[in-house]
Amino acid sequence: MSRAGAVAEERGGNAAVHHELDAPPWRRFESTLMATSRLIRRAYDWRLKDIDLNLSEACLLAYVVEHGPLTQTQVAERIGMGRAPAGTIVDSLSKRGLLVRLPDATDRRVWLLSATEAGLALAAEISDVEAKLRVELRSGLSRPERQQLARTLVRIQENLANVLLDESEPAAVAQRGS
Repeated sequence: MSRAGAVAEERGGNAAVHHELDAPPWRRFESTLMATSRLIRRAYDWRLKDIDLNLSEACLLAYVVEHGPLTQTQVAERIGMGRAPAGTIVDSLSKRGLLVRLPDATDRRVWLLSATEAGLALAAEISDVEAKLRVELRSGLSRPERQQLARTLVRIQENLANVLLDESEPAAVAQRGS
């Protein structure tokens, strides 16, 4: 498609973009992926506000309910969150009576996170919210389409992990040389 066709589409015309390189920068694959991710987060935050949680809080609590008791570091690593942000969320959920810190019998320096009865009850509500939103999110997508999308996203994650690994190697080499 010509640049004129892309411009016509931007202005409300019917021309379709046939190649992402013909699209304006905000319509290219990476931008679309990031915008979709932000919308997913906003939708979850919107639906979870009725139970006074955001997506990060819900993920952390649900993970502890499903896999706990765990250390804060283990939870942070497994849900892809930094230790400091996880700590802030753990503090908040603890103050609300949803999580407790228990001593680790094998390491006195470590605390284990465990859900309280109130946390378990709220996790069930999180599950209900998530199940309803998942149906809406997947509307119009067949199982094969979802499976292909998942495979594609996993490949992109692997590619990005390699980029980040390559990026960190010079720093590691420089640190060893000091």
